[in-house]
Amino acid sequence: MTAPSGFTVTAGAPPYFAARIALVFCAPMMVNGIALPFFPVWLETLSMNDFQIGIVLALPMFVRVFTAPAAGVIADRIGERSVVLMWSGVLSLATALLFFGVHGFWPVLLLYTLQCAVYSPYVPITDAIALSGVRRWNFDYSRMRLWGSLAFIVATMIGGWLAGLYGGAMVLPAMAAAFALTVVGAVIVPKIGRPRRPSPIAAIATMPAARTLRQRDVQLMLIGVSLVNASHAMLYAFSVIYWRKKGFSGTDIGLLWSVGVLAEVILFACAVRLRRRFSLWSMMIFGCSAAVGRWLIFPLEMPFAGYFVLQCLHAFTFALLHVSVQSRMVERVAEEQEAAAQGLYFFYTGIFMAAATFISGYAFNWYGVDGFYLMSVIAAAGLVCVVAGRFAAPRLGDQPQSVASGG
Repeated sequence: MTAPSGFTVTAGAPPYFAARIALVFCAPMMVNGIALPFFPVWLETLSMNDFQIGIVLALPMFVRVFTAPAAGVIADRIGERSVVLMWSGVLSLATALLFFGVHGFWPVLLLYTLQCAVYSPYVPITDAIALSGVRRWNFDYSRMRLWGSLAFIVATMIGGWLAGLYGGAMVLPAMAAAFALTVVGAVIVPKIGRPRRPSPIAAIATMPAARTLRQRDVQLMLIGVSLVNASHAMLYAFSVIYWRKKGFSGTDIGLLWSVGVLAEVILFACAVRLRRRFSLWSMMIFGCSAAVGRWLIFPLEMPFAGYFVLQCLHAFTFALLHVSVQSRMVERVAEEQEAAAQGLYFFYTGIFMAAATFISGYAFNWYGVDGFYLMSVIAAAGLVCVVAGRFAAPRLGDQPQSVASGG
């Protein structure tokens, strides 16, 4: 996905395409930077127990696995995907405003499920528009997406500062402000017309898996990496609650979340060099192993500095795996099935993440921070699948790759 043109607008592209897409990526990442770490804190202010928090966070994940592909079908049929982006932003903002009048487990569960359903297409559709720019006009996807990660860091730092001042009361206003930015993003997003091939989020609903996508090594790779992604569920759902109980300030917690994303950004910047030195399977196996170790260490009693270092492993447990699996799909899946492969990856990750989040509610309620040992088991299962995929793969192409080979 890397092209030498970078942010240079090529012939036929909408004006300032890359800059506009970069800004659009910032909006949902601002939402995620507030909601992911701090929404569980607001749920705790409603006197919900850990099990109920796990339910509230898990059920919408199951729903969005199906609503996002359905929205992709609609976006492809109407021809202009930015229309669906606008509806997603407006309806998400409406649900965020409704939260100010909602209390209690069942009303919150239903409204949050609705919010996740209408918000779920936003990032995948933005991704699809950005990838159209990569395919049609040779833009650099990583440089556009980078700004979203930086926006996530800014949001978590601001959220941590606000949490230190106002506690959980700051969550709803901050989320509403961030959702307002998604509407602004939908206004400025480039209009590119009907896609030339089905979008990633529409793939499962519209395209049967081709033979290349059904290859055993590809399936094992996608399942394994998705399981490792899902092993982050307890971190996303309960780390802030746990760190607050340890006495960390809101600023400390924002810094812990931000450093993980910063490490991710740095690895993305170094990905090409890594591809030249290591095989994709070696990178995936290392990332999976790092995840197993990360969750085994997390329950240990540590000062702030220990968690700071542990959060830096996010560069390997997410970013390294994401780069590797995307590059491997370029090598092993036919171009005609590129969208189907992305859709299947989204589907596996969504299903496993929802299940792991649901389980983590029980685990954290029963065992507290020791529940992270269960996350290490999930990551280990992912590691086994990736190793099995490595042995099922043909030997050809398992050497470090050049930039021109899909890196």
